[in-house]
Amino acid sequence: MNAPRAIVYRALLDPRAVATWMVPTGMTSHVHAFDAREGGSFRISLTYDAPTGTGKTTAHTDTFHGRFVKLVTNEQVVEVVEFETTDPALRGEMTIRIALVDADGGTDVLAVHDGLPRGVPTADNEAGWRSSLGKLAALVEAG
Repeated sequence: MNAPRAIVYRALLDPRAVATWMVPTGMTSHVHAFDAREGGSFRISLTYDAPTGTGKTTAHTDTFHGRFVKLVTNEQVVEVVEFETTDPALRGEMTIRIALVDADGGTDVLAVHDGLPRGVPTADNEAGWRSSLGKLAALVEAG
């Protein structure tokens, strides 16, 4: 991303920014709660724009909650996330580790997911995160 690590880090922890970038194309976001500190929690819903989208929580919505496990200013965000669902294949905590590293002209962002529920196809998760990280880049590069 063509932005300094400090700007990218702020966008990872600002609820208004998160509502803008942490939502795949074809969905809208609602941040219900967001306490950006170690031990702080969050709750977010993503709703499909088209009625054909199938949600994990309701017919068209994915709601998830989590907590911030580790925050290293301008370097790392580690969070534990869980979908709110009755489907056992979509249950379970997953850990998302986001690392920020200086790169030529900006910041490399590496997001690693551990413990993805067995009912979430890896390819779908990767596509959603690529879309979201593209929105993050657009946001931080716009200033």
